[in-house]
Amino acid sequence: MTPDGLFRLGRETFRCALGRGGIRADKREGDGATPVGDLPLRRVLYRADRVAVPSCGVPVEPLSPSDGWCDDPAHPDYNRAVRLPHPARHERMWREDRVYDIVGVLGWNDAPVRRGRGSAIFLHLARPDLAPTEGCVALSEADLRAVLASGLSSVLVSPGI
Repeated sequence: MTPDGLFRLGRETFRCALGRGGIRADKREGDGATPVGDLPLRRVLYRADRVAVPSCGVPVEPLSPSDGWCDDPAHPDYNRAVRLPHPARHERMWREDRVYDIVGVLGWNDAPVRRGRGSAIFLHLARPDLAPTEGCVALSEADLRAVLASGLSSVLVSPGI
């Protein structure tokens, strides 16, 4: 992954959307940046009511309407999956738009979790115009499925080529 929005996998290159805050080594909650690093793919979530199960080399789980992700640095559940309703600030995983119809959970700030270093960094579906994300990496559905089916185990986000 490079700042120019290119996702390279072997000999293939895919267009992708990155965070509106660019790519940053000093990622902070709310900065809109995609963090620099080799981010392991922990698991994949998907909307079984909308899309077929993705093929990949990590655990795959269907989403439910009660799935959320805590993005409140002051809460003990920070940067963790939660069940809704949840008392702290959170992101709803069951969305009306289609960007979370397939979601790869990337290992950013999760082992251990450090408050304020950023949360909910995902590999997910891009909007049709490849609009910037809030810090995630986003691909078209066809490209995301191809990347996942390749057996990808991590995503390398680099500030240079």
